[in-house]
Amino acid sequence: MTEASTRNTKFIKASPETLYQAFTDPAALPLWFAPGDMTAELHNFDCKVGGGYQMSLYYPSSEETAQGKTSAKEDRYTARFVELTPPKRIVEAITFDSVDPAFGGEMIMEVTFEAENGGTTVSVIFKNIPSGIRPEDNEAGTRATLDKLAHYVEGQSG
Repeated sequence: MTEASTRNTKFIKASPETLYQAFTDPAALPLWFAPGDMTAELHNFDCKVGGGYQMSLYYPSSEETAQGKTSAKEDRYTARFVELTPPKRIVEAITFDSVDPAFGGEMIMEVTFEAENGGTTVSVIFKNIPSGIRPEDNEAGTRATLDKLAHYVEGQSG
């Protein structure tokens, strides 16, 4: 466990309610949550405090240097909902399915939605990032995920 943390923000042309829904809809989450060219598979989902979900993020087959946390091409994790405050805030405790102690411990993801002129500023803070994850990689992945989220929700409203 480390004290490493990251913070990303992005203005998205959608309401806080629409964005909150994208984070809490089991049909939507796999469509936009995986960063870059990765894909996602949701294994289960229980949208309540104390509930949560298990998801796998898969590296593309073209990625020759990918070293997944769970297997060569997979990062599987369990997220537990610590706080659900629609449509303002979501807090998740994330644990990776890995035998490597560098990915051990519980990482916290805090997401906030702040309405602004014609959209919402989404902020994502990660705390207690495992030592096996470089903060700059976490930040880049989060930035890519927020780009996919923007594309997903803005495409729905058009």
